[in-house]
Amino acid sequence: MKVMVIDTALGACVAGVFAPEAASDAVRALGLRRELMTKGHQERLGGLARDAAAEAGGFDGVDRIGVTVGPGSFTGLRVGLAFALGLGAALDRPVVGISTLDALAASVAAPGLVAAVIDARRGQVYGRLFRDGAPVGEAEAWPLETARDRILAEAGQAGGVLLVGSGATLLAETFPDLAGARLEPLAAPSPEALARLTMAADPARSPPSPLYLRAPDATPPRRLPGQPRQPAV
Repeated sequence: MKVMVIDTALGACVAGVFAPEAASDAVRALGLRRELMTKGHQERLGGLARDAAAEAGGFDGVDRIGVTVGPGSFTGLRVGLAFALGLGAALDRPVVGISTLDALAASVAAPGLVAAVIDARRGQVYGRLFRDGAPVGEAEAWPLETARDRILAEAGQAGGVLLVGSGATLLAETFPDLAGARLEPLAAPSPEALARLTMAADPARSPPSPLYLRAPDATPPRRLPGQPRQPAV
């Protein structure tokens, strides 16, 4: 199976084409473009996807498209999803959604407890716990104190935990009892992890729909342009 992965959810803009390595769980990049950025994904994604596909021999051989669905940047998610769905429609290929938290955890080869945590601002992180690669609970938006408590409770007597994602350093610097945790403050999941999850995904259970763990920060205007202001009550 040859897959294309699209990621604009966090701190990178990624487009890549991958195929499985023979007789192993590894994948190899046939064409890959990746740029670290927090804004401007819309302007860069089309060109990166074009170049990655050209390096891989074109779009025609792609069997499936995987796209990150969040949690992450509200605008970034919409850019990646719109592009992936449009490309899937043009190529008549299935599109599957990949959780950014699952992909972050899959980006680190570590046994034991892994906490995938994304800095969600406003004193929160998006988080999900994994043990030996299997998820422990669902993805949630946690206040920082709740994240600390969940991680320490799951670590138990074993004590060891790997924090991965943009929230890793934030938690370790905020709470002394997490200062000894191993850190992988990745800005975004690895493209290889995205490719493996895309290949393994069940399309029926992995829809390309945004995963929002809280309401967007922006709010609609209370009045339309030209409408008079309402008197204060």
